[in-house]
Amino acid sequence: MAATAKTPIALTIAGSDSSGGAGIQADLKTFTVLGVYGASVLTALTAQNTCGVSAIHSVPPAFVAQQIDAVASDLNVAATKTGMLNDRGTVLAVADGIRRHHLHPLIVDPVMVATSGDLLLASDAVAAVRDVLLPLADLVAPNLAEAARLLDMQAAASEAEMEAQGRALLALGPKAVLIKGGHGAGVEAVDILLTVDAAPVRLALPRIDTPNTHGTGCALSAAIAAYLVRGASVVDAVTLAKRFVHDALSSAVGQRMGAGAGPVDHLHARRT
Repeated sequence: MAATAKTPIALTIAGSDSSGGAGIQADLKTFTVLGVYGASVLTALTAQNTCGVSAIHSVPPAFVAQQIDAVASDLNVAATKTGMLNDRGTVLAVADGIRRHHLHPLIVDPVMVATSGDLLLASDAVAAVRDVLLPLADLVAPNLAEAARLLDMQAAASEAEMEAQGRALLALGPKAVLIKGGHGAGVEAVDILLTVDAAPVRLALPRIDTPNTHGTGCALSAAIAAYLVRGASVVDAVTLAKRFVHDALSSAVGQRMGAGAGPVDHLHARRT
């Protein structure tokens, strides 16, 4: 293993977004503006823009494993996040690589559907995420729809239901669960953080009315990883990451990138 670098290192294992608003590109932007060196493992290539995903080219699981081995055998990875994993074989390859190389803390963003509505996770892969990947996670961060699909339930319609689904996910093995309420209703965007040994934490910020929400989940999970690498506790990392995404959404309100759902402004932190 190489000597520890001066700049802490985080790893993203996710798909590529050719429009740059989500996926690997969003993760690396977030790592960079938060002062963390980003390494990456690509699981899929997408042909997409702000209007939607027109094609997906899967990376063979064996090559995903080779990428993990190459990065982990040389770089001192201090935190790892997963995003789009595409299919069951990839989920299993990623889980195996995390075990072999002890790539913790691990933040799992169970990406299933793009902002445009396009499916990004095969149906037979959902069970693999739930049964194989979640027990390895230090934090899993599903939105309302993702939590519901993992549990085969209806999406939570209240904070009490969010907490109940968070506890159900916690019972599957991760050390912490962040139920994201950004797709809900109300004047506040409320997330609920649950951990094994502490009371639930309610995180709320004013909801921002903007179509530019592409890549919010990617930015949030990448920011959590970055803050963990920098020494924050789980609660502080999630709190800081939520503020980072809130400010990225706010900064993107007046932007116009493409004809569809534009990206959040990852670079706001560099300017401010």
